[in-house]
Amino acid sequence: MVPTITAFESSPDRGRGLARDMRVRWALEEVGQPYNVRLVSFAAMKAPAHLALNPFGQIPTYEESDLALFESGAIVLHIAEGHAGLLPDDAAGRSRAIAWMFAALGTVEPPILERQIAVLLEHDKSWCAERLAAIDDRIRVRLGELSAHLGGADWLDGAFGAGDLMMVHVLQRLKPSGLLEAYPNLSAYVARAEARPAFRRAFATQLAVFTRSQTDG
Repeated sequence: MVPTITAFESSPDRGRGLARDMRVRWALEEVGQPYNVRLVSFAAMKAPAHLALNPFGQIPTYEESDLALFESGAIVLHIAEGHAGLLPDDAAGRSRAIAWMFAALGTVEPPILERQIAVLLEHDKSWCAERLAAIDDRIRVRLGELSAHLGGADWLDGAFGAGDLMMVHVLQRLKPSGLLEAYPNLSAYVARAEARPAFRRAFATQLAVFTRSQTDG
């Protein structure tokens, strides 16, 4: 059965590929799994039909036969476990790859999201500059640790996998800040992932949704 995912009808990231359905699209493209996309409005995300799929009223969701999933990390892990290409064959390697998925979402992403909130919603506050400086310091600590681990390698743990997919998508959110530029190996790491054909296909499909919404509007 071809799975169906949900995505923003009109994405707030303006076609930059930062919405979390991008992670799922990318994973599906990497493993060569066809999929359908159901676009939902912000109002529809809070309606009972969508809340039955995601009780928090967010995207993406994933439906396949009688299975319905939410949370991008859980969806990508499900895809990786069901198809070859995103997790190593050996048990230890699979466990390490999953650990990197958790690290991307639980260790690296939180201060980056906090920074985005500060920039978007708190920029007019008198204390914003001080708060932003403190957040940036926390981000630099994480980037320094990640950079030290990656070193001169292409990927986090051997071949490209689900951990890299999640980590790169998290790091992409830092591009406007300039923070990533201080770590050339991390910048190259992101660029390497963005050059993958599967990423390009996934990005094109998400960008097409934004382009179409602008034309229709």
